[in-house]
Amino acid sequence: MAPRRWSVVPAIMRPRTSTPTGVEREFGREQIIVSKTDLQGRITYANDVFCDVSGYREGELVGAPHNVIRHPDMPMAVFQLLWDTVQAGEELFAYVVNLASDGGHYWVLAHVTPSFGPGGRIVGYHSNRRWVPPQVRRQMAALYADVRRAEAGDAPKKARIAAGTAALHARLDGRTYDEFVWSFAGADADAARADAGRAEAGR
Repeated sequence: MAPRRWSVVPAIMRPRTSTPTGVEREFGREQIIVSKTDLQGRITYANDVFCDVSGYREGELVGAPHNVIRHPDMPMAVFQLLWDTVQAGEELFAYVVNLASDGGHYWVLAHVTPSFGPGGRIVGYHSNRRWVPPQVRRQMAALYADVRRAEAGDAPKKARIAAGTAALHARLDGRTYDEFVWSFAGADADAARADAGRAEAGR
């Protein structure tokens, strides 16, 4: 009998849990972290750069929820904005700090887009993530710390996200989050959009 073939690598290992250490991990400015997820946010594809930077093996990532790399320093409000945007069929650029398997962290400029199937139906999500300059990391860390303070407390999660969203908007001085990100990202965001276009064309 011929061996069974899988369309994606099955998740045969449970992802390791990690506690933040405060140690920052670096990756190359020209490197691009790529991942794909299904509609529930489970990872269906992870490139070699993603594995190398996060410290996870491919078998630990594929099939796992993408929030396995979620760092507690990321505000809930930013993830809510990201999720709402891509579920509506639109793209979003976001600065994100991720958690590696050893507890280290790394900053990325994430370009997240929906992937469309027949009839324009959303079938999953695609993310390209790029290097972030140190000065931008510091500015975003300060902004996100303010938002997380607004989200703190014992109120229901929905209320805390609303408080974080209000704090985020207050810091943006009338700009949208996208406009704020573009004020830092510039050419890097253009390159990320071009990378995503090439990836979709090659599907």
